[in-house]
Amino acid sequence: MLELKDFIIEIAGLMSVTGSEGYDAAALDVQLSGFDEQYVDAVGNRVYIRRCGREGAPRILIDTHFDEIGMLVTDIKEGGFLSVTGVGGLDARTLASARVRIYGDKVIDGVMGSTPPHLAGKEKKLQGADKLLVDTGYPKEELEKIVRIGTPVGFAPEYRTLAGGRIAGKGFDNKACAAIAAKAMMELPRDALAGDVYLLLSVREETGKYGGVSPAVLAINPDYAMVIDVNLGFMSGADKRACVEMGKGPSLARSAIVDRRLTKALEDICDKQGIPWQISVEPKRTGTNTEELCLVGAGVPTADVGLPLTSMHTYNEALDLRDAEALCRLVAAFASDKTIGEVLAV
Repeated sequence: MLELKDFIIEIAGLMSVTGSEGYDAAALDVQLSGFDEQYVDAVGNRVYIRRCGREGAPRILIDTHFDEIGMLVTDIKEGGFLSVTGVGGLDARTLASARVRIYGDKVIDGVMGSTPPHLAGKEKKLQGADKLLVDTGYPKEELEKIVRIGTPVGFAPEYRTLAGGRIAGKGFDNKACAAIAAKAMMELPRDALAGDVYLLLSVREETGKYGGVSPAVLAINPDYAMVIDVNLGFMSGADKRACVEMGKGPSLARSAIVDRRLTKALEDICDKQGIPWQISVEPKRTGTNTEELCLVGAGVPTADVGLPLTSMHTYNEALDLRDAEALCRLVAAFASDKTIGEVLAV
């Protein structure tokens, strides 16, 4: 199996713009072949299962949404240009001149057109995706044979290794978390599992409250769950209270919506196993699938775990491999700890 860094890049490099999460399903299934079972539900959620082989064992859920920010084609114009609209919370500050891929009948490269400063005049406002054009270089007639209205457009899967053990590129929100959780689960021996463990790669999280996590959770009916999503990594100039530190381990949310017993159990596991962790205070909501997941059916005890990430919702998101490795250890500990069920039963 690939090393963690390479595995994260492999999974993050797949195309999964919201609404097209299954585009690279065949390649994803190859990478996640270490699971016992897998299925896709009616809304596109992908579920991968490790079975413990024991009757009456708890059902343990780990949710990591799999969709990523991107764009959809809205018009095909003369000169090989495409009009697009954003899907998810694109950061307009980074769009101009970004390298992209258009996933039509064949995959083609493009670049977000940028007005040169010589022609910009006094216009200083940032332009969103719907005000920019994608330059493909194709004549319109040829482009129309490849691309249709509604074709997804994603950032080019280009990755860089930075100093200090960091990597940068597109799609780490939230496919880095999916890769980390999958690797941890696939590497656990069957007899180490605390129950049947379900990895849910949920769809449409970036569209807000209309995400697809609920039907998958209803079908699984887990005894308890962990939601893993990226969290705001601190950068100079940011509000420290709204961020978590890079390189200090995953964050555990203390919030009105998480299960405090489960969260405390995770804190204790980290302390016992020497896994670095930090607190994230989210008093009303966490901005993740936790809010939706914990209310499914009769309710699901849920903990919210974050992977620190800088430059979120851009094509150069950056993570620290020390945090990734710590999160991998935490997922393995969560999936194998046989005392959590007892804690929740009290």
